[in-house]
Amino acid sequence: MQADAAGRALSILGVHIDACLSSPKLRAVQTAERACEPLGVPVTLEPALSGEPFDVRALTAGLGDVLLVGHDPSFSLLLHDLTGTQARMKKGGLAGISKGELVALLRPSELSAIGQVPVP
Repeated sequence: MQADAAGRALSILGVHIDACLSSPKLRAVQTAERACEPLGVPVTLEPALSGEPFDVRALTAGLGDVLLVGHDPSFSLLLHDLTGTQARMKKGGLAGISKGELVALLRPSELSAIGQVPVP
C-alpha cells in the first residue's frame, strides 16, 4: 500500500514529525495511521481536512513539524498558496514545505522506491 511506502520512506529519510493531522474520512485515516506507524506518531482527526479549503497556519500553530493527510483539490491549492508552486498532488504523494519553500515533492512511485531501500 502507498501509505506503508510513505511511512517507510519518511523513516529512512530521517524525517521527524511532531504531529499528524488527518481528515476524518476513512481512507485518509487509514493512510495516516499506516504512514505514521513507522514514525511512532499518533494520528489526530481534524474535520477541517475533509476536503474544503482551510487555514493551515491556524490549524498547525504550535504543533511543530506536522504531517497533514487530506484530499485534493484543497492540498494542491494549499501547496500553491504556501509556496507558489504549480503542482498537482497525486494520491499517495507527499510534499515537504519548510518556511514557505517546497523542499520535496515525492510521487507514490518515488516513495515506494525509497521505502524499498534496505535499512542497515
